[in-house]
Amino acid sequence: MTSTGKCLESSSSSSPWKHDVFLSFRGEDTRTGFTDHLYHALDGKAIDTFRDTEGLVRGEAISPALLKGIEESRFAIIVLSEKYATSSWCLDEVAEIVKCHRVRGQTIIPVFYHVEPNHVRNQTGTFGEPFTHKHKDQDVNRVNRWREALSLVANIHPCWELKADGRYVILHFNTNFLINFFEMRIYS
Repeated sequence: MTSTGKCLESSSSSSPWKHDVFLSFRGEDTRTGFTDHLYHALDGKAIDTFRDTEGLVRGEAISPALLKGIEESRFAIIVLSEKYATSSWCLDEVAEIVKCHRVRGQTIIPVFYHVEPNHVRNQTGTFGEPFTHKHKDQDVNRVNRWREALSLVANIHPCWELKADGRYVILHFNTNFLINFFEMRIYS
């Protein structure tokens, strides 16, 4: 699939951003846990967050509404979880986010949710398995875009890592830290 997103340069309106945050995540891993908690915490602070609420039927391409949500968001939080790379939809999202980062200056904030940044950067370990199995028959250019996007995202700082030990305490700390980060950037 070739991205149909435009990621146009800033428009002449007072703000080129319709949303504060686009939230990219693998629903199977984090929709009803971390991602839902983060979304409601951001929403509670009046930070306009675009997220997919319905999920995508297996095999479908990213919808135009989702591409538009990416393009119109000032920040993109990418929750990289164990099964994130199993979804070609998530990988298309991350490639589009990186494109908007390059073209429009969108700020990317990676969250490593029970995955190591190095595994994402190099597509190794459980994060790399889909590239040697599930995605092996995909178009090589598409896979290369995914790999490049993941490598770029894994090298971005600041980033947040969430480990299995003490999940709630770390989750609470990181969610509050993210909210403070957004409040400083959005309202200043």
